[in-house]
Amino acid sequence: MLKDTLEMFLFLATELTLLFLLISFLVGVLQSYIPPKKIQQILSGKQGRGYIVAGLLGAITPFCSCSTIPFLKGLLRAKAGFGTMMVFLFASPLLNPIIIGLFIATFGIKVAVFYFVMAMGVSVIAGVVLEKLNFERFVKPEAYIEPEPSCCAKSCSGTKVETNKWKKIWDTTWKDFKKVLPYLIGGIAIGSVIYGFMPTEFVAKVANENNPFAIPVAAIIGIPLYIRAEAVIPLSAALAAKGMGLGAVMALIIGSAGASLTEVILLKSIFKTPMIIAFVTVVLTMAMSAGYIYGWIF
Repeated sequence: MLKDTLEMFLFLATELTLLFLLISFLVGVLQSYIPPKKIQQILSGKQGRGYIVAGLLGAITPFCSCSTIPFLKGLLRAKAGFGTMMVFLFASPLLNPIIIGLFIATFGIKVAVFYFVMAMGVSVIAGVVLEKLNFERFVKPEAYIEPEPSCCAKSCSGTKVETNKWKKIWDTTWKDFKKVLPYLIGGIAIGSVIYGFMPTEFVAKVANENNPFAIPVAAIIGIPLYIRAEAVIPLSAALAAKGMGLGAVMALIIGSAGASLTEVILLKSIFKTPMIIAFVTVVLTMAMSAGYIYGWIF
């Protein structure tokens, strides 16, 4: 178990660091070519178009729950609509192409379509509701601010020196990374311990078909687990084979892919506590709703 924990920590620390830096840099490149007003227009469409576009944008981006954060920072700085940003935040890790493809291969196209509709539908509804309730006030002011350029961008006399565009983007990326590094390492450490010391037999036992609370238990268990998109479907299939109810399997998939302890900790660098609570509540609601509705339909 200790070996599994250490291996997972090293793997996630390396992978998420590289992902965060790469995605942050790519977002910076996109921002240099796409004006903020254009992003605002795309994600602020009339008659709900912006919400759907945000959901579809999330569906085609192969991000996990943690690597969505740097993209969200870019949307905040581009002053995109708050509701549409929330739709992207919820939809991106749940509807990425890897998960949908594995869903089809493992559970069939009907289950995959059900999953897609549930995840997209709840993401859009949550985005609309959070915007109507003015949850934007719980975004930290500093989340909208571009990091200041490093001192090397100025001469000793204070006169600005022309900075290479790519270096400027990298400086911004590195400053963002240093801000979230303590959250990242802390979340990975806790998630790795849970991953290494929580056997699948325990999960299957507490979330079997005979347990009336199996679905909420599975959804809650999923939140602290950081499970990659490539692993969540095969793991769920293994749990189902061990006796876990399929509704609980659906709840576990959404809980683990839609949010993770690492992501929640990273979001603390962007959101105030009420918004964090709202985020976790939406993911839990989505997971449990999908689990119960899945049980009724299938």
